[in-house]
Amino acid sequence: MSHHVMKVSSNGQVSIPAEARARWRTDRVVVVDLGDRVVMRPMPDDPVADIVGKYRARGAAIDHARRRERADHEAIERRKRQ
Repeated sequence: MSHHVMKVSSNGQVSIPAEARARWRTDRVVVVDLGDRVVMRPMPDDPVADIVGKYRARGAAIDHARRRERADHEAIERRKRQ
């Protein structure tokens, strides 16, 4: 990890050090304001494609979850009619 003191221009711009740009290999970044500090992270060219499969097998498939929700809803409706 390295530290750099950077000057903010009158337009609010800050230069990213060349070594970080070369390591990140991106031309877009995400800036996150955490209140007491700002974090700058590289943004992938296609952020959606980058997360495809990331959450696979972390829970019920959407079709299964929908079927379960419908069954629960139908059971509630049946109880109301009784």
